[in-house]
Amino acid sequence: MEEKVMKKKRIFSGIQPSGELTLGSYMGAIKNWVDLQDAYECLYCIVDMHAITVRQDPATLRRRSVSQLAQYIACGLDPKKNIMFIQSHVPQHAELSWVLGCYTQFGELSRMTQFKAKSQQHADNITAGLFTYPVLMAADILLYQTDLVPVGEDQRQHVELCRDIAQRFNGLYSDTFTLPEAFIPKMGARVMSLGNPESKMSKSDPDGCVFLMDSPEDIMRKFKRAVTDCETAVKFDKVNKAGISNLLTIYCAATGKTMQQAEEEFAGQGYGVFKPAVGEAVVELLRPIRKESQRIMQDKAYLEGVYKEGADHARYLATKTLSKVYRKVGFVAK
Repeated sequence: MEEKVMKKKRIFSGIQPSGELTLGSYMGAIKNWVDLQDAYECLYCIVDMHAITVRQDPATLRRRSVSQLAQYIACGLDPKKNIMFIQSHVPQHAELSWVLGCYTQFGELSRMTQFKAKSQQHADNITAGLFTYPVLMAADILLYQTDLVPVGEDQRQHVELCRDIAQRFNGLYSDTFTLPEAFIPKMGARVMSLGNPESKMSKSDPDGCVFLMDSPEDIMRKFKRAVTDCETAVKFDKVNKAGISNLLTIYCAATGKTMQQAEEEFAGQGYGVFKPAVGEAVVELLRPIRKESQRIMQDKAYLEGVYKEGADHARYLATKTLSKVYRKVGFVAK
């Protein structure tokens, strides 16, 4: 008797090309994606449609979208194992977003904490797109019958809304969408800003942020200037020593050492030795990624082939879901 082949669970995730990829993006997300690519069916998207909720320079957005794909591959994501594509190349994202918006309550969107935060950051540009961003995110996920969505805690609320929308639609029209679950990998390092260790490392804070494509000199400069405290002990204590705890987290993620091993290594040595050592560990971690990214960026034909093939595959999956949705809401078939 033949054994039944277990269907792999499907994962969807994406990062905006609204800035360069950061050390936080790599340690908190992309590094984990690499570890997931054999056990799951993975779709990794460059979400350029989400990026334009804030004004972008068109030429820069195009460059960053392609550069981000090159960096995904350089980080270890295999185009043969993952479906990697640019969001705007799959129009079904926008089409499903409109339908789902008609099944989402105004009150639900107004309660989204990220909308409130971004409205304060961009008070002069509070667009309808910023408000309905979570609906497009729900479309991204539901379009592919996604089982798991790797997210940080700050995005968990959006996944919960996505589930609510899916359940509402399924309740009206019978089972249409897989109900996704937020998936927070255990090993994802939460990397904080080097300038303000109370805040997450963000591309909007260049001085407190290390970018994957930073030169070794820039990386060392940023770590030497990283905020610490007035003590000298290299010890993990998130409450009283947030800066040092962040640097220890980064060092352990970069070297594979445990927190105890790191604390013992720098016992009695002080911050003047510790901070450059963290910088050097990050330089060596990112050196092959930067080099491979630069090499891949020179091969335009290869990159174009990857994102076109990825979009073709994604459109095939997306069309199956969208056709089902259109039929259930009563649209006339083409």
